[in-house]
Amino acid sequence: MNHVERFTRAMSFQPVDRLPVVEWAGFWNLTLERWRREGLPGNLKDHAAIREYLGLDPWQQLWIRTRGVGFPRLPKDVPAVSTEEDYERLIPHLYPEPAFDPAPVRQWAERQRRGDLVVWISLDGFFWFPRTLFGIEAHLYAFYDKPALMRRMNEDLLRFHLRVLDEFCRICVPNFMTFGEDMSYNHGPMISKALFDEFLAPAYRRIEPVLRERGILTIVDSDGDVAPLIPWLEEVGLEGILPLERRAQVDAPALRRRHPRWRMIGAFDKTVMHLGEAALRAEFERLLPLMRSGGYIPACDHQTPPEVSLADYRLYVRLLSEYAVKGARD
Repeated sequence: MNHVERFTRAMSFQPVDRLPVVEWAGFWNLTLERWRREGLPGNLKDHAAIREYLGLDPWQQLWIRTRGVGFPRLPKDVPAVSTEEDYERLIPHLYPEPAFDPAPVRQWAERQRRGDLVVWISLDGFFWFPRTLFGIEAHLYAFYDKPALMRRMNEDLLRFHLRVLDEFCRICVPNFMTFGEDMSYNHGPMISKALFDEFLAPAYRRIEPVLRERGILTIVDSDGDVAPLIPWLEEVGLEGILPLERRAQVDAPALRRRHPRWRMIGAFDKTVMHLGEAALRAEFERLLPLMRSGGYIPACDHQTPPEVSLADYRLYVRLLSEYAVKGARD
């Protein structure tokens, strides 16, 4: 069974020879600095190359960015947008065309056709994108203080996404995609269901059929406690979520019982990765019933922290590979 077939079948609740052995997240710079001191070859700069070197299945991600050349470099605490006039001035530097370099995508498409590479794209979500322009606090006020501007931003974002999906899919149809949202924290969603329905749901309802028609699995990327958020996402046709952070009290096996056809990636508690084989096995055993339920790929529940040595991570990958076989759905 090749990598593409294995991913597709696993996420479609079908039997597989083993689950994919993957790392969805990039590695922290501090983690890589430690690993290089411990023997990771210094010439490995690309995260995809590092993952394959460490024995993980080949996945390739492209986050298609909304900011183009000339977008102003501002201090971290200075918002890019406070008024509609600010947004008008930024538009020439947003929604770039072309939005990505097609050359590597053509190479990925060839590997994907051979079954050697799972391809996924990430797009700014309709909560995430306005926040990057307003700043965190001002964004939450903007739902009430600047509703027309919020709607305009997301309408512009939707048009951009529909355009880049056409451009990307002419070269390579990704196996799945993620919407970067981060719209939950450790006590639940940052907005109400009413605000989700008013400002985000209309855009999702328009883009989701375009993705589904192409056979692209739709997954939302949100940290925090996502359990209350999942029914909202199901209502607009989205199909899954990652990374299912354990420190935010996310209980992924319980989510499976409440949402039997919901796709999930992640859920392995990153805080036990440096605690030795017994702790790692206990965490894999917690997730084993979920693995066997289908529609789930075990992976770290966020970026691997720098407390994890290269030897620790190699042990994690070895056990992940073992449990990928144990957890395969018969």
